[in-house]
Amino acid sequence: MKLFTRNSSPRSTAAQDAPAASDHTDQPGSGLPALTGEWTIDAAHSRIGFSVRHAMVTTVRGAFTEYESRLYFDGHNPARSRAEIVLSTASVDTGVEQRDAHLMSRDFLDARAFPRISFRSREVRLAGQDVYRMAGDLTLRDTTRPVVLELTYIGHVTDPFGDERVGFDGTTTINRSDWGLTYSAKLAQGGAMVSEKVRLQFDIAAIRTPSAG
Repeated sequence: MKLFTRNSSPRSTAAQDAPAASDHTDQPGSGLPALTGEWTIDAAHSRIGFSVRHAMVTTVRGAFTEYESRLYFDGHNPARSRAEIVLSTASVDTGVEQRDAHLMSRDFLDARAFPRISFRSREVRLAGQDVYRMAGDLTLRDTTRPVVLELTYIGHVTDPFGDERVGFDGTTTINRSDWGLTYSAKLAQGGAMVSEKVRLQFDIAAIRTPSAG
């Protein structure tokens, strides 16, 4: 079973170019409509992080530990599925206090002036078996630009406590200067101390939000 659609292969180019109403030709399987509804990321079992090349020879990894989320899966019309995640900028954690302080400074995230980072989806498309592309807007330092996440569906289970869970991994790579992160200390041998490219990673376990009433 897949997260957004039950088709086992991508639609043809003709289908992708057809009017939006043709999306209904991708009929979900009998099990997927049961997933329709709102879900929330389980922060204790998820990671929203990043990795960036440092000094051209190593990779620094970090994560944001505080965030709010709202996910909606539509098993009847997968194109209507959507996601919204709002991160606390000051919750950045790379495991080194001095480095975290630098990341929160005006050189990078400027957490005091811009306390939140957000992603809001706009559309979801099938890219392959259990692989999807979610286009959306990333807002960082009050700059909003489009990004595309590649998502891989992991699975759907009911845990021993009776909670329904779905899991997926997502990733995209951005150029940080597009969002105003232009810090550019140079190495003596040439090249940047911190790479322009930053890989964002979404390792997500989501729990169904109980229905009101």
